[in-house]
Amino acid sequence: MDGAVGGGGAEGELTAQETALYDRQIRVWGVDAQKKLSKAHVLVCGMNGTTIEFCKNIVLAGVGSLSLMDDHMVTEDDLNANFLIPPDESIYGGRSRAEVCCESLKDFNPMVRVSVEKGDPSLIDGEFLDKFDIVVVSGASLKIKLFINDNCRKRSKRIAFYAIDCKDSCGEIFIDLQKHSFVQKKPGGDTEQQELTYPSLQEAISVPWNNLPRKTTKLYFAMRVLENYELSEGCSPGETTLSDIPAVLARMKDMCNKMSLNESHIPAALMERLLAAGKKEHPPVCAILGGILGQEVIKSISCKGDPIKNFFYFDAADGKGVSEDIPTPHPSAN
Repeated sequence: MDGAVGGGGAEGELTAQETALYDRQIRVWGVDAQKKLSKAHVLVCGMNGTTIEFCKNIVLAGVGSLSLMDDHMVTEDDLNANFLIPPDESIYGGRSRAEVCCESLKDFNPMVRVSVEKGDPSLIDGEFLDKFDIVVVSGASLKIKLFINDNCRKRSKRIAFYAIDCKDSCGEIFIDLQKHSFVQKKPGGDTEQQELTYPSLQEAISVPWNNLPRKTTKLYFAMRVLENYELSEGCSPGETTLSDIPAVLARMKDMCNKMSLNESHIPAALMERLLAAGKKEHPPVCAILGGILGQEVIKSISCKGDPIKNFFYFDAADGKGVSEDIPTPHPSAN
């Protein structure tokens, strides 16, 4: 692995160079948070317009190391939302997304070690994951997300798992911090230790819909329909098109009937937007999602501030970002 090694000086103390470089953010979240950040190791699987915004944010913030996994060769389509790829085929031609993005990210902060991990996310084993504190997955099938999330949970150390995806003007972030303790600021400046327990991705998408609050965002349901359809049809994420809309709406109706949810709760127009998006990402939405994810990962590492539990959604159609706490099904639930 090449690039400068982060991680502070002796006994985890920040070097004078790090203290000077990160002075402004140390004033915001403190020296202890910066020291924890400088010792954290992050893996990102899937390099796209959303994850590169996240990578930029945590590299600038001074994370210890960042590893990128994406063996797909760069294509012209990648230039639409991925600003880390120079628009010059002589530079990106014949190279993987991870390799090109790695090269660009090193220029943002030479004190952070950025490297490429070659491999297939669907074959990641637990021992490999032990190298990381944070794992971010994007552009992967539901099967791969569930597989990686499950492996993170099986390790003896706590590995925070995030899944993030942008469908043109809509976006979703899933967060699993397992058991997470953090310091919460109370009115008046006092602090209090809090603990949250998170469900796994499998648990969070298995909650019967009729058990969820009526105000639950429509995007939660729409994304479940889309991933269910992609899984059953063997489609890769983003491969569906508007020609699939009759079959997708039929699947939506079937899922709503099984879950005792009125199908009008998921607008057909929303499903059409998600299908029409394909693999397209809207750069301003990528920036919002990447900013939120960067903020959440820093909260998780520093154990400061209220983290989102456990989904975040953004829709440019109304400009709203909402967090949804989807509860773990009760053991006695049918």
